[in-house]
Amino acid sequence: MKNYWLIALIALGIFALLGIILPIHFDTGDTSGINRGDVAWMLTATALVFLMTPGLGFFYGGMMKPKNVISTILQSFIALGLISLLWVVFGFSLAFGESIGGAGHGLIGNPATYFMFKGVGGAPDPQFATSIPLALFALFQLKFAIITPALFTGSFAGRVRFTSLMIFMVLFMIFIYAPLAHWTWHPNGFLRNWGVLDYAGGTVVHLSAGMAALAGALFFGPRRDYTKPYYPANIPFVLLGTGLLWFGWFGFNAGSALEASDGTVKALLNTNTASASAMLVYIFFDGAMGRKPSALGACVGAVVGLVAITPAAGYVNVGASIFIGGTAAIASNLMIYYFSRRGVDDTLDVFPAHGIGGLTGMLLTGVFAEDVGLIHGETTTFLYHLLALLIVSAFAFGGSLLLYWITNKIIPMRVPSLYEDVGLDMSQHDESLFYENDEKVRLRKEKLKNYVKHG
Repeated sequence: MKNYWLIALIALGIFALLGIILPIHFDTGDTSGINRGDVAWMLTATALVFLMTPGLGFFYGGMMKPKNVISTILQSFIALGLISLLWVVFGFSLAFGESIGGAGHGLIGNPATYFMFKGVGGAPDPQFATSIPLALFALFQLKFAIITPALFTGSFAGRVRFTSLMIFMVLFMIFIYAPLAHWTWHPNGFLRNWGVLDYAGGTVVHLSAGMAALAGALFFGPRRDYTKPYYPANIPFVLLGTGLLWFGWFGFNAGSALEASDGTVKALLNTNTASASAMLVYIFFDGAMGRKPSALGACVGAVVGLVAITPAAGYVNVGASIFIGGTAAIASNLMIYYFSRRGVDDTLDVFPAHGIGGLTGMLLTGVFAEDVGLIHGETTTFLYHLLALLIVSAFAFGGSLLLYWITNKIIPMRVPSLYEDVGLDMSQHDESLFYENDEKVRLRKEKLKNYVKHG
């Protein structure tokens, strides 16, 4: 294990050395097109989206058993470090660099285009945004790249080795996320040129994370105590995380206008309305099914609404946002209970929330998009959305399965059974929610020592 950490340190050292040696500077260039109002809003939106990843950590962590709360939160937090460095080195280039595949048929960006953020400075780039610096656009997009791998960690929480998870995150960003971002958001991406609409990441972020989550749940199999009932460790953490996610999502969706305009306000209005609709429909549906309305249900419903409106936020009217949020809430609710009956252990229901939410939002964007949606008598956009749904789902699910297999060959991804029983907080990080003199901590440490000593 120490050898893997040594390799990682050497890699980081090489990246740092490249940053010192290469003559790459923050180039201001021609800033005459900069709009200060747009810059101020996009700086704010970027910070808001950053906040979503810690919010996700609390949202996920609060739903876990006490022995896995810290590790679950850290699995979100670590993406802030891993993906940030990778994005600067060549991640942004893979997603938004010069298209490999040709105009209108782009498959992936050239990793050399913005290597080590070469040419990413204070001047705008008209192919992405005309009134903000390219560096600000790159930072805004970075936050999307960060939260996507953090999302799918919830599907196998409580049973994954931390070191192998970091390897998988890096591979996912390179081989799944970056191509999808290029297909959908780059001017030469083939999905964008088909007319597929994804305002803020319903396809790129949520559908891909949902499919990776489903693949992960199937790859890892159920937890050892999957059939035993348990109570979440900290419901207030879940409420706090939901509040941070909802707040941050205003930057996620409204920031995707890339300017401060009436379109920005429209996206923010639809975002808040869809989430409110989904939250209420979710708990009312629980009541109709004979279940008590719960704080956890309200939180899951709110997040599902945020997910579902993401691809449509700037393309539909507020009435459609109510329908989209409510529809996604019912679909997600039904999928959660379907999974539980089928024995699919998606620990924190990532696929039902993000996969089904993203899928529903993507399809309904094709239905309700103003001027080009199915409801307006146009079929082309909707049919291309159906085709894109099949392509992206197969790519993200199949590609993730392959990357899980590869990662597992490098470092086994699932922790030993004793580590799982003791909990990942202690076995992976030597930390605990309990006080140091707590008897549970003492017993768990003793079990780990004996395991390491005697195998």
